[in-house]
Amino acid sequence: MAVRCITCKGRGLCGRPVCPLLIKLEELAALPRIGNRLSGESPPEVFVGRHGYPVVRAGPLVPVGASPGQPALDIFRIISMRTRMIRSELEIHVHDAKKPGRLLESAQHIAMSSKPVETEVSFVKPPEGRMLFDGVLSPMGPGGRIEDMDITGNPSVPRKVDQLVGDTDVRASSAVCELYSSSISIDHISRLLSMGLLGHDRRLVPTRWAITASDDIIGNALRSRVLDMPEMVGYELYSGGILGNHFEILLMPGAYSFELIEIWHPGSAWSPERLWIGSDREGSTGRRSYSTLAGGYYAARLPVLEHLLRIKRQAGVLALREITEEYWAPLGVWVVRDAARAALSSRPMRFESLDEAIRSAESRMRSKSSDWRRYSNAFSRQTTLLSFFPAQGKECVSGREHNPT
Repeated sequence: MAVRCITCKGRGLCGRPVCPLLIKLEELAALPRIGNRLSGESPPEVFVGRHGYPVVRAGPLVPVGASPGQPALDIFRIISMRTRMIRSELEIHVHDAKKPGRLLESAQHIAMSSKPVETEVSFVKPPEGRMLFDGVLSPMGPGGRIEDMDITGNPSVPRKVDQLVGDTDVRASSAVCELYSSSISIDHISRLLSMGLLGHDRRLVPTRWAITASDDIIGNALRSRVLDMPEMVGYELYSGGILGNHFEILLMPGAYSFELIEIWHPGSAWSPERLWIGSDREGSTGRRSYSTLAGGYYAARLPVLEHLLRIKRQAGVLALREITEEYWAPLGVWVVRDAARAALSSRPMRFESLDEAIRSAESRMRSKSSDWRRYSNAFSRQTTLLSFFPAQGKECVSGREHNPT
């Protein structure tokens, strides 16, 4: 069961109508009782489902009571807060994003806002159903079909967002990169993409697809810039994480490459019975197919590329993600992204050899390299010319713009 669960992640590949792991999680969630009408501040957050595509269910998430705000770093508290996020749903064709009706247009205005938006929603009948857990999305409470919706507050729309939403000549991928360069958050960008507000041919995009697409589009743009940087000299290791997701991220001499190894321990979210290890990778030309590690691959790669740009180096990257039983419920790929960023914000440890770096990483991990080494290509990397001249290499490094503190 564990092998199927880790590769399926709730998508029903086992043939069962409902994922038994998700049923267990839902039993822990005390779902709120809701009437036919709900008002509150959308965080702002919107949801577009994928079932039935191209006719999907879409709408803003509205909290029962006060808006949850930023999640606390405790899984019980996060799930408790997320149960109050009620999905308000319109059944709509994805191409209706081009000429939205009043209700969809209101949802789009919420997606454009950078701050919570006061919203009133009335439902055909009280929201009901299961709590939604997913490997990419944050957990969400039950959903209900919208009868009517009004925005009672003023959305706070950044100027760059307003500009690019109004520009139908710019490609969606270009708009995503321009928004990112203007310090618009990745969550905000994925909302805009999901609600069909970017690009020429505008359409609604299921939220889980939009999240991964945003990570991928931005990552590919950053990689093209990283390839113009000089190569790393020596080995640098970064360590850290959050919520039972621990990263050891090793930067190695050579041209850019990225390899992610995931080590799921028994009792973690998708590996209840036994240890599971998987890996995926890319070289300087990127990937041509979707990663076997799904959205977590792109979420882990983005902070790495951001870091390489900060230190103005390209490198071979080995990212080890170890998931323990502390991460017993899936909370979305934001956890992967934030855990990798937490690791990369640590002080780097420097080593002369790959073996020294791996021994250091092992000292903070539950698993040993003998468990996962055969899943990696890092150990077959050719020795670079600079590695034969460690003294000269250090002199080169000392003159670069890199402040590890």
